[in-house]
Amino acid sequence: MRRYPYSFIALGSLGLLCTLVGLFSLFGLGAWLHPVLDDPMAGLAFIVSAVALFGSAAFPLVIEKLKENEGG
Repeated sequence: MRRYPYSFIALGSLGLLCTLVGLFSLFGLGAWLHPVLDDPMAGLAFIVSAVALFGSAAFPLVIEKLKENEGG
């Protein structure tokens, strides 16, 4: 079984959460979660943050893959 770095799991989970909240806000359902999320621009900000979190999550995964290839 492959072990993923904790930082990849944490940042990927936060990215997924930001994506869901951003989509809710973009589709007009953000007020259901919080009144501030009723603005579609808040949804766009969450989507941009999600992309940044997914990019940050990729670094530990790539470093782990490079360490595996170097060792074996």
